[in-house]
Amino acid sequence: MVSQAIKKYYRQSPKKVGLVLDLIRGVGVEHAFSTLSTLRKRSAPDIAKILKSAVANASEKGHSDTETLYVKEAYACKGPMLKRIRARAMGRATSRKRRMSHITIVLEERGL
Repeated sequence: MVSQAIKKYYRQSPKKVGLVLDLIRGVGVEHAFSTLSTLRKRSAPDIAKILKSAVANASEKGHSDTETLYVKEAYACKGPMLKRIRARAMGRATSRKRRMSHITIVLEERGL
């Protein structure tokens, strides 16, 4: 592991975030940035910011060459849920769960 970046309490479900993370897992950093810039998902710009943070962490550790870095791990874990109530017909109410996720991106240097 060269570097990692973690975003906690991101206000979107891990299932939706995981769809975007599946696209960048295992690819190079430059390819991941180009994929995220063309993707039309709500979480794509925020995941690009997390990836940029991971690259900055790698450059702080002395791995400034982004061509050799790739996304080793990218996953979203469940965070806490905000429980809300939605009004329904005849005075009833149903519960709604606003899900959060913790996003982790781990970078590794590709062996030549």
